[in-house]
Amino acid sequence: MKRTLALVLALLTLLGALSACGSPAPADVPASSSPVEVSEEPQPEEAPFAAVPAVDDGRARPSLCGPLCVLDGKLCDESGERVMLRGVSTNGLITAEDFLTDELFRELSCDVGVNLVRLAMYTYGVGSVGYCTNGDKDRHKQDIIRGVELARAHDMYVLIDWHILSDGDPNLYLDEAKLFFAEMAERFADYDNVLYEICNEPNGVDWPAVKAYAGQIIPVIREKAPDAVVIVGNPDWSKDLAAAAADPLDFDNILYTLHFYSATHGQELRELTERVSRAGLPLFVTEFGVTAASGGQPRDLESADAWIALLEQENISYCMWSYSAAPEACSALRSGLHRYSGFAREDYSPTGQWLLDTLSAHRTK
Repeated sequence: MKRTLALVLALLTLLGALSACGSPAPADVPASSSPVEVSEEPQPEEAPFAAVPAVDDGRARPSLCGPLCVLDGKLCDESGERVMLRGVSTNGLITAEDFLTDELFRELSCDVGVNLVRLAMYTYGVGSVGYCTNGDKDRHKQDIIRGVELARAHDMYVLIDWHILSDGDPNLYLDEAKLFFAEMAERFADYDNVLYEICNEPNGVDWPAVKAYAGQIIPVIREKAPDAVVIVGNPDWSKDLAAAAADPLDFDNILYTLHFYSATHGQELRELTERVSRAGLPLFVTEFGVTAASGGQPRDLESADAWIALLEQENISYCMWSYSAAPEACSALRSGLHRYSGFAREDYSPTGQWLLDTLSAHRTK
C-alpha cells in the first residue's frame, strides 16, 4: 500500500530538507544492514513537557488504564479490562515535525478525542527521510522522543513505528532495528504509554521471513521493557492475517498488524478479519485510510463505516493515516493550510471531517 505515496513523500521531504537542514544528505542506499556505530557522546535533548491534568473523557487513557497488555487476544488495561485506542498517524516523521507541538497534542487529546498518536519513522527514503538510508539518526530519534513526551504530557498512548515500506523485507536493516529498539526500549522502559510497531508493511517476503525478524527484535525490546506491547506486521502490506494465524509467534503481549484502505479493501478482507479475530488472533489496525490504497481518490466512507463497525465490535484498536495537510485524499487536513494547530471543522478535509464524526460517535474506554 501507499507505494505511490511513498515516492511523493520522499520528493516532498527532499525539498523540505533543503530549508530545514541545509543541503540534503546523499541518497545512496547501503548495500547491507551492517551495524552502525553509535556515538558515545550524549545528544542534546529537550526537557519533558509539563503534564496537563488527566483527561477524563471516558476513553482509555494512560492515567486511567496504565500500561497495556494483551489477554485472550484483546488489548487490555493493567487490570485486565478491554480497551480501545483510536488515533491518528503522522505522515513521515521528518515531514511532520511542525505537528510535534504542545498546542496540537493538547488539541488532539482534548478536542478531537484522540487517545493514540502513531509516530511513523520511515526507514528507507531519499536523503533525510530514511533513517537507514543516510538519514539524520539523531534528528529522527529526537522527533520520536519529542512525540512520546508530548503524548505522555497530554494523557495519550503513543506508537513508535519502524515504518518499512519501499525496503520491503524487514531483515534488510535488521542490525539498525536492533540498535534503535534497544535504545528506545531502554529510554521508555518506565513509561506507561509506549507501544512498539516493529515492521510497518512487509512486502515481497513471506511470513517465515517476517517471523524470523520478529523473533530477533522482540527479545531486544523485552530485555529493556519486559512487558511492552509489540505489534508485528505481516506480508502483503500487513494484510496476510491467515499466515500469521496459522503460525503465530511464541511471545506474550503481541498484536498483529492489519492495514486497509476502504476504497480498495472491502468485504473480503473484513470477513477474513472477523474470522481470525474470533479465532483468537490479536489484531491492531495501526494504519487505515478511507481512500484508495494509493492514498488518493476515491474516498469510500460507506466502506469505512463498515470497517469501523467491525473493529468496534471486535475490540480492535485503530489509527488513521494521516494527520497532515499533504495534497492527498487520505489527509485529515485541507491541503494548503499554513498552521499546525487551532483547527476549525472547515480546516479539515472530507476525510478529516469523517474522522471527527467517527471519534465523536465512539467515546468508550
